[in-house]
Amino acid sequence: MNPARSALYVAILALAASSAQAGVVGAATFVNGIAIDATTQDLSSGTAVERRVGMFSDLYYDNLRNEWWGVSDRGAGGGTLSYETRAQRFTLDVAANGAISNFQIAETVKFTVGGQALNGLAPSPANTLGRSFDPEGMVIVPGSGHILVSDEYGPSLRMFNRAGEQIRAFTPPANLVPKVGADVNYGAAPGTAATSQTSGRESNRGFEGLAISPDGKYVYAVLQNGTVQDGYNTTTGTRGQYTRIVKFDMATGEAVAQYAYKLESIGQGRGISSIQALGNDKFLVIERNNRGMGVGATLASADKNVFEIDLAGAVDVTNINLPATGNFAGAVTKVGKVLDLDANTLAALGNFSPEKWEGLAIGPQLADGSFLILAGTDNDYSVTQDLSSSVQYDVFYRMSDANPFASSIQCPIGTTSNCFLTSGGAAATLTAGYGLLPGVLHAYTARLTDYVAPVSTPGTLALVAAGMALLLARRRMR
Repeated sequence: MNPARSALYVAILALAASSAQAGVVGAATFVNGIAIDATTQDLSSGTAVERRVGMFSDLYYDNLRNEWWGVSDRGAGGGTLSYETRAQRFTLDVAANGAISNFQIAETVKFTVGGQALNGLAPSPANTLGRSFDPEGMVIVPGSGHILVSDEYGPSLRMFNRAGEQIRAFTPPANLVPKVGADVNYGAAPGTAATSQTSGRESNRGFEGLAISPDGKYVYAVLQNGTVQDGYNTTTGTRGQYTRIVKFDMATGEAVAQYAYKLESIGQGRGISSIQALGNDKFLVIERNNRGMGVGATLASADKNVFEIDLAGAVDVTNINLPATGNFAGAVTKVGKVLDLDANTLAALGNFSPEKWEGLAIGPQLADGSFLILAGTDNDYSVTQDLSSSVQYDVFYRMSDANPFASSIQCPIGTTSNCFLTSGGAAATLTAGYGLLPGVLHAYTARLTDYVAPVSTPGTLALVAAGMALLLARRRMR
């Protein structure tokens, strides 16, 4: 065996030994957090509002290229304003203890298909997805470096080259496509009217997170909440307690399985915001409600957690409608809670928990053997989302106030004149201390005993598996 191959074999055995350890993710420790100004500009062209970074609907760390990525969603205004959707490659300084600093945008990649921008505007007409795109999850394919992005509108899953041009579209499972009766309708919402949605993903509750297996063979997209047929009560508007994780085969672009995930509770806008692979069956997920510091949110009772889950033993529920509540025997196993994202706060947000923790990534391994875990928020560009109007407003807060919501001020987007109090609508003037809602990144460290990092080729992973088998055989011989 030549020296290079011998060194690779030793490295594989070391990785196999690490991967074979028993136990779950170790206790995660908060290191620090940073607030990112809402007016931070990306590297594209356009107006200052169009170039707002929009923060982190998802995060991804590409360990093979040492790159950080973030994707923002459909733009300011919740799908009412034209916005060319995009991803941001950024840099961070990471200290020896995992502390983060110096966030900088390094590259902005806009998503296109056939040379035309994929736009954040809601689908119109409602029966055609067209170029409407609401990015919520992203990963980098280990071997090719292509960008894979999930969206809520379809829900759809698309692959782009490094320049942002679509090179592939995956086939969404039929039971997730929103319909009114037999007709596809991307704009309908569930309810009791004859024109209400009757099946498929609920409006604005599509593919919220995305993860890829370490060997790059499978990609997992998670619905924020279950389909309308998964226990949604059309009379009360109450969602079911189960949602779905969809497993796609990268070779065929087809879904090969769906798994049932049970949320901790029902109500308060609770759902899954992100999924991050630990291995081929193990994942971290952000489960949260919609309380906390955010545009139009309710401040009290924030509840955002990161759980470790295991798909081993979960049954395929592609052809099963999930119950509204109760126990489902073939559901995904929740191994345990890894993080309480509400436990640590920043003065830049008035020491309140952000509403929308949506990004999660496992970063580089540190000198002490632990891994950096990065969590990030979506600040909705600090803009209103009045879906009944094309006129939207910037929302400014004075975080030093006991209740920043009560004193918040709205101004026509991109301006600081003709402003008014959010509460009551009286004319108001911005004074010192007011600012747009920043984005947040938190750094944690944890010893990830089950973590398998992405590898560049399936063949390398096969060698890892062989190394693990050899290691276990040697242990049995002792």
